[in-house]
This record gives sequence, structure tokens and C-alpha cells, in this order.
Amino acid sequence: MILDEIAEKTRERVAAGKKEIPPEEMKRMALRKERGDFPFERALRREGLSFICEVKKASPSRGLIAKDFPYREIAADYEAAGAAAVSVLTEPYFFQGENRYLSEIAETISLPVLRKDFTVDEYMIYEAKVIGADAVLLICTLLGETELRRGIETAHELGLSALVEAHDRKEIDEALAAGARIIGVNNRNLRDFTVDIENSIRLRDAVPEDVLFVSESGIRTPQDIRRLRENGTDTVLIGESLMMSADRKRALQELWGECDAEKS
Repeated sequence: MILDEIAEKTRERVAAGKKEIPPEEMKRMALRKERGDFPFERALRREGLSFICEVKKASPSRGLIAKDFPYREIAADYEAAGAAAVSVLTEPYFFQGENRYLSEIAETISLPVLRKDFTVDEYMIYEAKVIGADAVLLICTLLGETELRRGIETAHELGLSALVEAHDRKEIDEALAAGARIIGVNNRNLRDFTVDIENSIRLRDAVPEDVLFVSESGIRTPQDIRRLRENGTDTVLIGESLMMSADRKRALQELWGECDAEKS
């Protein structure tokens, strides 16, 4: 399965990283940085539906998405169009991401930045802090209960938000038990990469109102935005539909227009 392949390559990457920068040194580097005050979480709590927009060069399902990849410019376009936060892929093998993309984007824009990667080790959370992230992704499917709880605790100790990704009701329960303050329901099944936007609509009532609810993947149209907003979704994470648009700023503004129309 593709998720197993990604996880295995990520473990190899972490092992190589630990040889270059030992875990104790990575932790020291992270702790030397100013503790964050959870800007990602605060940005998502603003009134109305908020948008996390993704900077992504490639994916296993689509292959190469952006041959020309002006990642700083893409992130700036998202900020100008009203995004609440930006998600940056740093996984190198399947998504052609790099840590430097995130670091340079964080220096370019004022929005909080999510490190989108397949966290399999606490080392990656400290690394996320070092490279400039404001939030990390923790995927329930990849982590046991103890690992998930510790991952959330480590992120919070550093002032980083943890977007905890679930795909079904059982994983939502695990996320809540681990102390998640932000839960993202992925409409993409990471085992076979099929997409069903109804997944997050069905599961909205499993997440308490005081926990931020994010709908991830497969969101393409103003009609999708309307349905999710009416269903009580707090935030949407949008990637491929924006990345594949000829005018990303306009595409996001059109989605915003639908959202604004729903508010009036």
C-alpha cells in the first residue's frame, strides 16, 4: 500500500537525519528557538470558514503537479487571496517536497505554516520547529495511541499546533483521547487514495464544537464549500485544485466569494 511505502521511506529519512544531526542536538536546536504561541490554531479560530492552502509540487495520485514551482510566489498569492494558513509538503520522495521550501515560505509570508509530512518519529516534530513550522501533521493511521499523545504533547511544549488527521470515527475517538485540539478528517483514503468529500460531512458530529474541525482533500468547487460550511466545518484544506489552477489567486477568491455569499 502506498501509505506503507511512504512511512517506510520516511523512517529511512529520519534515520539518515539522525546521523547528521543527533536527536539530542535537534531537540536542543528546537528548544533554543522562541516558543510559539499557536498562531496556526488562532488563525483557524477566526470567524467564518477559514482556508489552509497547500503548496505542493507532486503527489502519488497526480504525479507532477507543478513543473514550474515558484513556491514563494504561490504562498504569497494564497496570503493575498485571504488564506488563514499555508500547508507546505516537505516529503521528498512521493511529493517532491523539501524542508527549505517551508523555511523560505515562512520567511516570505506572515501567515502560519503547517509542515505537511508523514510524522513517524518525535524527531520530526523538533525538526519542524527548527525549519520554521508553526504546526505539524500527525496522522492517526501512522501512530499508536501512546505515540499520538506524546506527539501532541511535544508539539504543544514547543508552541506548535498539531493537526491530527483521522479518516473514520474510531480514529477521531483516538485523536480526542490523545488531547487533539484540531482534528482534520481526510476525504482521501490514504490506503488507496480514493476521494469522497462525504466522509468529513458524515463525521462532523463526532467532533465536539470546541475542537477545530478541518475537512481535507477533494474540495474543488464553491458547491463543496457551501456544503461543508452548512455542515459546521471550521476550516478546509485545499491543495491540488488550487495548485492545478492557472490563476491560483483567482481560484481561491472565487471560493471565498461563495463563502462570503453564504454569510450574507
